Amino acid sequence: MWDAYKKGYKAYLQLEKSLSDNSVQAYLRDVEKLTEYLLATNDTKAPGDIALKDLQQFIKWIGELGMTASSQARIISGIRSFYKYCLTEQITMLDPSTLLDAPKTKRTLPDVLSFEEIENIISQIDQSKPDGGRNKAILETMYSCGLRVTEVVNLKISCLYLDVGFIRVIGKGDKERLVPIGTDAIKYILLYKENIRVHQSIQNGFEDILFLNNRGKNLSRVMIFYIIKALAKKAGITKNISPHTFRHSFATHLVEGGADLRAVQEMLGHESITTTEIYTHLDRDFLRSTLQQFHPAFKK
Repeated sequence: MWDAYKKGYKAYLQLEKSLSDNSVQAYLRDVEKLTEYLLATNDTKAPGDIALKDLQQFIKWIGELGMTASSQARIISGIRSFYKYCLTEQITMLDPSTLLDAPKTKRTLPDVLSFEEIENIISQIDQSKPDGGRNKAILETMYSCGLRVTEVVNLKISCLYLDVGFIRVIGKGDKERLVPIGTDAIKYILLYKENIRVHQSIQNGFEDILFLNNRGKNLSRVMIFYIIKALAKKAGITKNISPHTFRHSFATHLVEGGADLRAVQEMLGHESITTTEIYTHLDRDFLRSTLQQFHPAFKK
């Protein structure tokens, strides 16, 4: 019975919300969890018959399965999205998820690298090797532009406007944005493109992809993860580092430097300013340490 609703919901996410395949699958998994619960409890209710108490029992059920508070909150977000669709399509007259409380999640702030630590990581690259020149260009671009790992592996040559200092980035949900790129990143992209990439044999369909692996195709996200992990280890940095750390560091350094939050939101490609506001929380520690260092009333 729920299959038809799921099918309609999938079309709504793809066509009306223009979400990427990964996001669509994530939302569908949330509804799948609800139907698993209904099956497990022999409940044959249709979406329009589900009440708030049913959803509360469902959340209790996934909690007992050992799901973390953040995973529960993610599923609740998916259920709310599904009922928004149901209201739009008049499948239901009421939204039972409106008063559904998400469990309190402890917001853990990601590790951030200092500018010196980023320099240290990048300086570990052996540029005498072809992949060294490529990796240098990748990391300089990631830090200069605050790119997501998917955005850097899919970066196209046709999206580079290096003469005017911009790149066009295709982000989540195929949304495009123009991001300024620094002179160092431009320099290393050109060195890689003109001295290394030109000597590679490129597979069909990958001619426009900027960063290539040794088989002439685009790099995987996992490969970028391994490259950064290995360099951080070499640099003796023990922080929990991933490709996203470069993006977090880019944003934090901007906010610490006094950048306008709306400008940071635009550069990161965040749909909502609330996502960008995490960096103001990171910034509070920076403000506190600055006061302790320079304000006479804070000095011990």
